[in-house]
Amino acid sequence: MSRRGVAARLDALDWDAVGDALDRVRYAVTPPILDADECAALVRMYGDDRRFRSTVDMGRYRFGEGEYRYFAEPLPPLVAELRVRFFARLAPLANRWMEALGAAERFPPDLAGWLARCAAKGQQRPTPLLLRYVAGGFNCLHQDIYGALAFPLQVTIALSQPGKDYDGGEFLLVEQRPRAQSRGEALVLERGAAVIFPNRHRPVSGARGSYRVTVRHGVSRVRAGERLALGIIFHDAE
Repeated sequence: MSRRGVAARLDALDWDAVGDALDRVRYAVTPPILDADECAALVRMYGDDRRFRSTVDMGRYRFGEGEYRYFAEPLPPLVAELRVRFFARLAPLANRWMEALGAAERFPPDLAGWLARCAAKGQQRPTPLLLRYVAGGFNCLHQDIYGALAFPLQVTIALSQPGKDYDGGEFLLVEQRPRAQSRGEALVLERGAAVIFPNRHRPVSGARGSYRVTVRHGVSRVRAGERLALGIIFHDAE
């Protein structure tokens, strides 16, 4: 991969195609935007307690089997830049979705403005996190909602290489449309690649205009090895 910075790599993505994919199939997968060294550096952080504000054992809360750790402030520079740059690209799409759903909420063009709104509602704890699964680990279908305010899109970046570092552990998306059975999809992400997906709802065009569908995400059972990923959530937590 070129040694270009994160901003240049994200700028080089076809954002029209990203928006089209999110509208049509509810997710968009990017080429690798982090190189092997950047992924390895984030993986090494997992063992550094000073980097994190809290750790969650999924089994304890019946969320699945595995563990995740929320970064403390200040976020690692790479994580902070990814969060800022992705938000700026996704905010216009989020506003278009709100308009399609007939919702009044609109999002500012920059992450700082959005986090100020979160703070005003008492949501001040950072939510970017690292997730770790070993053989037998999985994550139940869920939505990442931490308070009254929620940005409608989020990002997961794979830090481990499928088929080499682990087997199984597909990223899962399940969509529930009104008066229809659920529809699911399993994705395998190359190391360094990102999947962009709905946090909770997305609009779908119907005969009478757009309607709201519910989306949940999770991780299938890891059959062998160790799988780590970076989660970028744009709203802070209470």
